[in-house]
Amino acid sequence: MSNNDFYENSLLTKVAWLYYIEQLTQKEISEQLNITRIKVIKMLETARERKIVQFQFSTLAKKKINLETKLIEKYQLKDAFVVPFSAKENVNDTIAQAAAMYINDLITDNAYISMGYGDTVSKILNNLATISNKNISIISMTGGVAPYLPNNESSIFRAHLYLLPTPLFMSSKETAKNIKKEAPVKEIIEMNNLSQVSVVGIGGMNDEATVLSSHILTNNDFIKLKMQGAVGDILMHFIDENGQLIDSEIEEKLVSTDLEQLKEKDNVIAVAAGAEKIDAIRAALTGGYINTIITDETTAEYL
Repeated sequence: MSNNDFYENSLLTKVAWLYYIEQLTQKEISEQLNITRIKVIKMLETARERKIVQFQFSTLAKKKINLETKLIEKYQLKDAFVVPFSAKENVNDTIAQAAAMYINDLITDNAYISMGYGDTVSKILNNLATISNKNISIISMTGGVAPYLPNNESSIFRAHLYLLPTPLFMSSKETAKNIKKEAPVKEIIEMNNLSQVSVVGIGGMNDEATVLSSHILTNNDFIKLKMQGAVGDILMHFIDENGQLIDSEIEEKLVSTDLEQLKEKDNVIAVAAGAEKIDAIRAALTGGYINTIITDETTAEYL
């Protein structure tokens, strides 16, 4: 090795050490070594190419990144976030906490976030409103107030709420159609169009589904939807395995953001997990309603 090569490798090593180990900024390194910041950037790249700097990931990290990459490629997503599975924890609690942290990192201060209906989304909202120091406003995407309110575990709730002042389901098709024309309802719907991020849950069609356990639908209504081919719901719109809307009496009475309107949004985050929801999540992904998925590793492997 020539003296020039030795000097160059020594300088590359020093730059890499200062940046990765001492955690100096590129600007600080350029000032300390009296070289330009552009040269620092090029030297860091050269250090990686020459294997002076090498990165190693744990087996768990490799698996997680691989799953996320495959989900993004298969369903043409903007992003995917896979949460490690632990049998000791409730999977919905775990992904709700992870989603709250993910969203908090994503949003800016004074952000407006549209949120869908469901138990998981309610947990996300309460986690986010507790951990975030940012000024956030939540806009409901469906009728029904309960899921959007602070729960008993929320001692701190930093969020402004803008809620659709209607039930989730109206008594008739005509009532649902008319109430959507009312000024307070139209105002919230228009606010949803301007939100920075939309967060939705996905419901399955198993016996423990939220729509049954919360008595939102009767057992007979639920069975009818399954007979019509429903595999799950998104914003309480029931869809088939291809992500197509199921035409039903339930749909006609619903007060919720339209699926076509949801599809037009470019930052829709779906948070869902569990073997009982695989078909529903796949249908929502296939239908093109989602840009980002947050789920656990078991569900990710199935998908």
